[in-house]
Amino acid sequence: MPSRTTSRTTSRTTQIFCASTLYGAATLAAAIDSDCFAEADRRLLLVFNNATTPETTPAVDEMPGFESLRDHFDGVLSFNEAIRPFHPGAWVPRPDDIPLFERYLRLLWGLGEDRVELVLESIQVSPALTLAQLFTGAPIDVYADGLMSYGPTRNKLDPLVGTRVRRLLHLDLVPGLTPILLTEFDVPAQIVPAGAFLKVLGELGAVAPELPVLPDNAALLLGQYLSALNILSFEEEEDLHVRMMRGAVQRGHRSVVFKPHPTAPARYSRVLEAEAEKLGVDLTVLDTPVLAEVLFEKSRPGLVVGCFSTALFTASVFYDLPVARIGTEPLLERLTPYQNSNRVPAVLADAVLPDLEKRKGEETVPADTLWALVTALGFTMQPQIYASLRPAAERYLAEHYGPRTQRYFKRKRLTSLGLPGGIPERLSFLPHNATARRVVRKARSLKKAVKR
Repeated sequence: MPSRTTSRTTSRTTQIFCASTLYGAATLAAAIDSDCFAEADRRLLLVFNNATTPETTPAVDEMPGFESLRDHFDGVLSFNEAIRPFHPGAWVPRPDDIPLFERYLRLLWGLGEDRVELVLESIQVSPALTLAQLFTGAPIDVYADGLMSYGPTRNKLDPLVGTRVRRLLHLDLVPGLTPILLTEFDVPAQIVPAGAFLKVLGELGAVAPELPVLPDNAALLLGQYLSALNILSFEEEEDLHVRMMRGAVQRGHRSVVFKPHPTAPARYSRVLEAEAEKLGVDLTVLDTPVLAEVLFEKSRPGLVVGCFSTALFTASVFYDLPVARIGTEPLLERLTPYQNSNRVPAVLADAVLPDLEKRKGEETVPADTLWALVTALGFTMQPQIYASLRPAAERYLAEHYGPRTQRYFKRKRLTSLGLPGGIPERLSFLPHNATARRVVRKARSLKKAVKR
């Protein structure tokens, strides 16, 4: 490490890396190994536990396999401990208190007069946004923990924060596709090398707890606990898991492994056990909270099935495993509001990955239209932030809006933005016209009477 004097202008540099998931911490470790960051006097990992009840959920540094990542950092800190009893996703200091809290954190974490550099995930929301605001002069690097970076910035970001972001680090989960996130501030994207990421995952898998021996050619089902996000009901998510199993069996897999979300209830596995008995297949439920990538590394399943999990893309792109998606179409219909950050990951899964049930009309979207599709989505989700993308959105919708792609866009949204695929302006009065509604109701009643 370079030597520093103690004056403020030449004080030591401390990089604070923030992570809320083991996958994110592994991404950071891979970026460090790839020399994506300049040398610093200290590198600290700041852990966020964003679970609804953090007291009952293990933090990143308490999860199996974390010890292999610890040596990448000079120390591990807890943001939850620093702001206890407040929840990190909800706590926001008053503007007048920001200088006070910066001094408090500098004292608590032994930062003194250090020059602080921040490496954040999900900068649009707390706790990452809160930390960026507390260290008002710190330069920022953002890294992507998953697929959301391919979509737009979910909220209008304060220029005092956005203009400090130097770059966006991301894994190349969708080869050839460039993230939209933070492009409103001309933030360049930089790929974290896949080789470094796989090396870190291999090390993580080597120290992970012992896993049961999985049968050859087993289908791995990935649970996401979508009911916790109020996207699906509990019963609907159970049914989705059952459909995953049936689809895998139809593809010839007689052994199935279910990896539930770490916070999902045990009831899910009991429903699958009953279905497995009915279908006559061998079911293994993994209770050990390990990354799906550890299973890819150790067991190489014959098929990986999920809804829109990031693990589907790592399985396909980094491990060359067969994957399939299911349940994306109703999910896209349910996501609210329209600008929900899960929309782009769900669209990418629907557009790029093969359909588990091999239904007609569910072919993957042509690769050469994918960038235009995501650009059109970015504009329709955040038209005020990305106004410059309107011409590209108009071109895509004029050329490609149809039976396969219309599920990605809400007709009402296209209408309000005056885009192809919306209701033409000259007919826009109809949904709000009382006479028109009466005519439609009468026509429907006549149609039902004829059917009787």
